[in-house]
Amino acid sequence: MDLTWLSPIFLVLALAGCVYGLLAAILAGRFAGRAAPVLSAEAPRPSVTMLKPLCGMEPNLYENLASFCDQAYTGPIQIVFGVQSASDPAIGVVRRLEAAFPRLRIDLVIDARQHGSNRKVSNLINMSDLIAHDLVVLADSDMVVKPDYLARIVAEMSVPGVNGVTCLYHGVPAHRGLHAQLSALAIDVQFLPNVVMGTALGLAKPCFGSTIAFTRKALAEIGGFQTFRNDLADDYAIGEALRANGRHVAIPSFTIGHTCVDTELSGLWRHELRWNRTIRNVDPAGYAGSIVTHAFPLALIGALMPGAGHSALAVAALALACRIVLCVRLERAFGLEPHAYWLLPIRDILSFTNFSWSFVSGAVTWKGHDYRVVADGTLIPEASLSRDAEATSV
Repeated sequence: MDLTWLSPIFLVLALAGCVYGLLAAILAGRFAGRAAPVLSAEAPRPSVTMLKPLCGMEPNLYENLASFCDQAYTGPIQIVFGVQSASDPAIGVVRRLEAAFPRLRIDLVIDARQHGSNRKVSNLINMSDLIAHDLVVLADSDMVVKPDYLARIVAEMSVPGVNGVTCLYHGVPAHRGLHAQLSALAIDVQFLPNVVMGTALGLAKPCFGSTIAFTRKALAEIGGFQTFRNDLADDYAIGEALRANGRHVAIPSFTIGHTCVDTELSGLWRHELRWNRTIRNVDPAGYAGSIVTHAFPLALIGALMPGAGHSALAVAALALACRIVLCVRLERAFGLEPHAYWLLPIRDILSFTNFSWSFVSGAVTWKGHDYRVVADGTLIPEASLSRDAEATSV
């Protein structure tokens, strides 16, 4: 069988990926350089409730949560933490925070009720009764922020027409291990440029669990957290609901940190597979089209095809050079720590393999629980599927 025609196709895709990467580098600089709204000294500081759903003892959990407690914000702040088990070790971390920040209002909800297949949203439903203030900021437990974070979010929310705020994030390795560095690199050179490109071209309207800010009134208008109790991409679904009726969800020009805790390849693979399958369900066409972002692996495949000449290796070298240029540009634009650039080819091959495998099935593992994702993005616990199969066989 003549397969020589395949090599040019892969090389053309790789060259398209090179162009994509260079354009993303340009747009990232423009995105990060945008002027940000600032609250005047005379402007009132609204009261804010921050919601932090927790599950288990994560590396750097105390440091992550403490960064949200240590905010240079003069308005009243309440932080509501939530767990679903009285034996959850995260409770001990909350008690440490209460002792370290005695003047801060910290509330802890321990409630095992499950309202749907999404355990995080069930936790939020249980926590929502304790929301005391009109402005609400929801953020995942693995995020770390600077002291001006809350003031910048509030300033974004003060812009007319803004119904919500979400934040881009960058990777912060929790340790110097290889897998944590690879995880951070995936966020910085795959996630960040893709979002910048998507939003700049009007092809994406994202919303991330890193931060979702909204008013208590807006939360009631979209049906509360109950609306999203079975959604895998709950953050995206909340963003879509907040954008209803022509309203806007702002994305500030700064990034916050996502703590990367992976210590082994299996854990890194599972959570990246969950991310990929989430994106695939949210935007199937866009996700399939993102194959061009994997320029280096595509060039390598093209070089291995029958009839490939020396030009194929040149394309692979060009693709890798473009990836390094993109990485450096992102680091400078968002003020990120420099990466180990020798990891880029490993990272790119791993990303492409995970991207390809995400089309095989809809199975995901989340917080130790196995789920199947159906076409509309709904989570179905594997245990439920097993019970249904047993009932059918009987």
